[in-house]
Amino acid sequence: MDQVPPGRLLPNIKVYPRDLTPYGLVVGDPERVHEAAELLTDVIEVGRNREYLTVTGEHRGHRLTVVSHGVGAGGANVCFVELVQGGVRTFVRAGTCGALDPQIEDGDLILVTAAVREDGATDRLMPLAYPAAADREVTAALLASAREEGGGSMHVGLAVSEANFYATLYPPRWQTYVGYGVKGVEMELAGLFVLASMHGARAGGIMVADGNLVRDRDPDMRDYDPHRPVVAAGKRTMLRTAVGALAALAEADTG
Repeated sequence: MDQVPPGRLLPNIKVYPRDLTPYGLVVGDPERVHEAAELLTDVIEVGRNREYLTVTGEHRGHRLTVVSHGVGAGGANVCFVELVQGGVRTFVRAGTCGALDPQIEDGDLILVTAAVREDGATDRLMPLAYPAAADREVTAALLASAREEGGGSMHVGLAVSEANFYATLYPPRWQTYVGYGVKGVEMELAGLFVLASMHGARAGGIMVADGNLVRDRDPDMRDYDPHRPVVAAGKRTMLRTAVGALAALAEADTG
């Protein structure tokens, strides 16, 4: 994929490539961008359009970019492609998920090694035989950073990226994978992993569980509440872990 010139505005995220860094933290919620920005210094807002809010700041002497991509694969993939066009080469997605392992508690972290492609979008990018796998260097950096943070429980395994948040006529696809190494369900990681691999970038993912769909037996999510204190505490640990991992990767690249 050709890189866009530094002075040409990326049309959907409305950011100039010159204001991005090679290291990007991508999150669903624009409010989470503000939360991540509190971990940085010299923060500058460099883009705002629709669900896409972009800031760039510094952590441990390295410049990092934080961008919100919204909910769902289609809009998130727009964001990921434009970030690659703008020069981002290392990605971490930090988000929430529904736990699919009964041992996972609310607020626990899940380090995702690969994603099942039930997102309804990546099959239009590459055949389903093409893997949606996390980069090993990014995964190792996330694991090391999580251990350094020392907060909460960490689980390692697969995620399934679903096309729809709420199931209606058809049962949710995640039910197929329960008991087979899939730790959580979310919506955007498959797209990030596929697009990063396609275009020579590297990506990893870390999630925080905001409910256990298996143990709580709530597949329709009637009692879903992601705003409880235990989940908020997990999100803070997740963001510290993600920012620390990106800074460590930047340090390794420049050292």
